Amino acid sequence: MKATAHTLGAIVVADKGWFSIFSELIKARLTFLVLLTTLVGFYLGFRGAMDYVLMVHTLLGTGLVASGAAALNQLLERKFDALMRRTEDRPLPSGRLQPDTVLVFGGVCSAAGLVYLALAVNLLTGLLGAITLGSYLFIYTPLKRVTSLNTAIGAIPGALPPLMGWTAARNEVSGEGWSLFAILFFWQLPHFLAIAWMYREDYARAGYAMLPVFDRDGRRTARHAVSHTLGLLPISLFPFLFRFEGVIYLAGTLVLSLAFVWQAVQFSRDLSFQRARRLFYASILYLPLLLGLMVFDKVK
Repeated sequence: MKATAHTLGAIVVADKGWFSIFSELIKARLTFLVLLTTLVGFYLGFRGAMDYVLMVHTLLGTGLVASGAAALNQLLERKFDALMRRTEDRPLPSGRLQPDTVLVFGGVCSAAGLVYLALAVNLLTGLLGAITLGSYLFIYTPLKRVTSLNTAIGAIPGALPPLMGWTAARNEVSGEGWSLFAILFFWQLPHFLAIAWMYREDYARAGYAMLPVFDRDGRRTARHAVSHTLGLLPISLFPFLFRFEGVIYLAGTLVLSLAFVWQAVQFSRDLSFQRARRLFYASILYLPLLLGLMVFDKVK
């Protein structure tokens, strides 16, 4: 039986390839988003001629921490991932990787990333990286099975990367950096609520305490989606009010934020899978367009 399992595992590994397997393990798309928001935070925070060497150090260290966190998160949740259709094919529940391998990989990446940030960038950014890692793995991850507040709590480590980029550039925490944190924090909530509504049966099967699992009629989910997009609207103006973004950013972010609110309102009126997916796609479009506006209209 063991020989058969090893043979099947080898066939699956050969079929998907190691690059594909480890891309899934580090949640490559999520890690790319982390790097993108870190890069924008660094660019906005840096004064004078760009220090590309420091930028590369920042991205490398952050990428290692993000990759390690993703791997360790999957290690902690492997039994529950096996119960959900959307995650049952991940490397651990599918048997393509073993827990010991993931533990070593995730631990080495996380530790190396934190040390690298502290030594090659600055201690403050390394500290923020440690807070991000610790809160993601040891607060957010277990709370996903305890309280529906886990989404708001998990949005904290999810919003720290642009602040890390800012501190990497300036070696200080300031109001401007916190405004980037606030934007990403509020953006995540309707984004994840849309996902949780679409896959609420999957989450219920695995025992996750997502709001839509308990909110059968969807009223609270809809209310939270609308309220957080409304909250995002004034917060998205902070970079202009702090005067590190110009009037093009102001006009653009108003259009984007109002469109995001409209999608949340439409979702609240029709709590269907299709409307939730549209809200999800709206969130996916909103963030890179907003970040692009920030880069384009940065006040020098």
